[in-house]
Amino acid sequence: MTDIRLDGKNIIVTGAAGFIGANLVKRLLADIPTATIIGIDNMNDYYDVRLKEYRLKELNKNKNFIFIKGNIADKNAIVSIFQTYNPTVVVNLAAQAGVRYSITNPDAYIESNLVGFFNILEACRNSPVEHLVYASSSSVYGSNKKVPYSTEDKVDNPVSLYAATKKSDELMAHAYSKLYNIPSTGLRFFTVYGPAGRPDMAYFGFTDKLVNGETIKIFNYGNCMRDFTYIDDIVEGVVRVMQKAPEKKNGDDGLPIPPYAVYNIGNNQPENLLNFVQILSEELVRAGILPKDYDFDAHKEFVPMQAGDVPVTYADTDALEKDYGFRPSTPLRDGLRNFAEWYKSFYKL
Repeated sequence: MTDIRLDGKNIIVTGAAGFIGANLVKRLLADIPTATIIGIDNMNDYYDVRLKEYRLKELNKNKNFIFIKGNIADKNAIVSIFQTYNPTVVVNLAAQAGVRYSITNPDAYIESNLVGFFNILEACRNSPVEHLVYASSSSVYGSNKKVPYSTEDKVDNPVSLYAATKKSDELMAHAYSKLYNIPSTGLRFFTVYGPAGRPDMAYFGFTDKLVNGETIKIFNYGNCMRDFTYIDDIVEGVVRVMQKAPEKKNGDDGLPIPPYAVYNIGNNQPENLLNFVQILSEELVRAGILPKDYDFDAHKEFVPMQAGDVPVTYADTDALEKDYGFRPSTPLRDGLRNFAEWYKSFYKL
């Protein structure tokens, strides 16, 4: 591992108005006041843009944050940003997210997750960076039966286009690490949740529906397990990874051994979907978002598994703990409580 100093450096974060991106930028601005953070985001309307604007408003108060509205799939824009700022570290979080949306809008995934990521890799090659950190996803494990999922496992059976694009990103990063000696680390995130999160995620969507008196669909008849990972744990993991890059070394043939690594960031403790719904409903009542006598049973519908979904996600985080001394651990109830309190204040309930 090579230590990377972030003080006084230029750091590019793509997807900076996104859920993980905005929380990461906020943390970097607080921790490293001498660094300049260049945030890129296309502010698309995949979900309510007001949430992205809300996150950005907070960040724009800091003079060390430079926001650029742009699309990573726009090669000229990316080339220009890299030439202007010469980043030391790049964190690529911009992506078209969501498994279900990839079935109805596949083009968005090819543009952002493949073309966009390729542009980032090319820019890193031409403007040598000390470390490229990028978001992968637990969805690369597809329908693997062995749990917990380890980064040593084969991931050749994606069950959604989204998963296929994330696996492709890892392969492209490996090729660029090998060819151009670019230190890169991929992070497979597991079901990230928390305040000001993504409205297409179950905890947020369920809350919206319950508040509006609508029915929530519980897939696979509730026989799903998810490794819910709180946003602060994800950010802590990313910040630690940014500061230690895979080491550059040559093999016996004199050519670079790819300075490449992939880690899971998950809570290492999958929760049953029904238990998750139970805790969420208790916290929504506690926060005063829903009345104490709310009839939750009348608003639940048990339905079969949806195409592209998997029955379980469960992260083996031993490698992350061994190399970075960190393991996510925020209890689900604490995280959902923070979300419920934020939701109440944001929507002025």
